[in-house]
Amino acid sequence: MLIRTGDNVEVIAGNDRGQKSRVIKVDRSTGKALVEGVNRVKKHIRRSQKYPQGGVLSKEMPVQLSNLKYVCTSCGAATRLGARFLDDGSKERFCKKCNASAGQIAPAKKAHATAGVKTAKTIKSKK
Repeated sequence: MLIRTGDNVEVIAGNDRGQKSRVIKVDRSTGKALVEGVNRVKKHIRRSQKYPQGGVLSKEMPVQLSNLKYVCTSCGAATRLGARFLDDGSKERFCKKCNASAGQIAPAKKAHATAGVKTAKTIKSKK
């Protein structure tokens, strides 16, 4: 689940298939995302102080994350996202088609940095 709020996505299943839009909100616990202008439903509202006229309200409902594909900003294609560690130890998302970065996931950690890493071969040669 590498899709985040503000990403441009394409719907790959359902009534709104092929529609490209922006993610408004992601709910990780349910695995769903609220996408702008997608999966609209009509809700009938009774008259109240908040809605004095009542009537039918059109609102967006969440979409399963498995039904969304990330739209890469550099290649423009709907693609999957991958995660990788950089040399400084930070973790980033990347486009699986053009290998371009899609933003950082985690800050740099010394444990994941590859610069100056001692391998089993270098340790044996020092003995």
